[in-house]
Amino acid sequence: MSYTKEQIQAAVEAKGYAWFNDDANKTYDVNIVGVRNSSTGLKVTNLFDDVITLSYKDENGNWQYHEWANTTEPGTKGVMEFHNANGVARLKPGQYRSSHAIGLHQGKYEALKQCGNLTVYRDSNKDMKYDETRTDTGIFGVNIHHAGVDSTYVENWSEGCQVFKRIADFNEFMAIIHKAAAIHGNHFSYTLIESADIKNLLI
Repeated sequence: MSYTKEQIQAAVEAKGYAWFNDDANKTYDVNIVGVRNSSTGLKVTNLFDDVITLSYKDENGNWQYHEWANTTEPGTKGVMEFHNANGVARLKPGQYRSSHAIGLHQGKYEALKQCGNLTVYRDSNKDMKYDETRTDTGIFGVNIHHAGVDSTYVENWSEGCQVFKRIADFNEFMAIIHKAAAIHGNHFSYTLIESADIKNLLI
């Protein structure tokens, strides 16, 4: 999947979500948007086949757009060996305002750590198909972090987390996040949409 800033913005706004921002004097007011691959349906692919995007205005007031491979869904080990009695978490699409802040992922390294309520689907039947019948809202440690140097399979890198495939990509992302935090404070919104949301706008 590969998109443009304009496609991401159009899909976000079509959902009625906030887009930050069209003020030329306000820089690094970042739009963090994950795009889940709709073409795979509810199948557990165990692949980093989604993307996470970042759109913002730089110091010169010009829009910048970044897109990196990630997963928005748990992998095979996460689905089969989940650690929550209610089932493995899979983030429900939506916009979650001030849901994350810079903090330590599992006490190990800086990432975007969940600090506000998120809504997840819960799946406990281990049939390798994601369920969307039960939801759960709260703080579950659904962070935005990285996998390995360049991971091939998701496995249990995610049990609800939004996970970068490559550490180098994640480091690039976090460098921008730190610039944003220095200007606007340590609070970030996260938006998750489906690739179908973009495709439908193109029809």
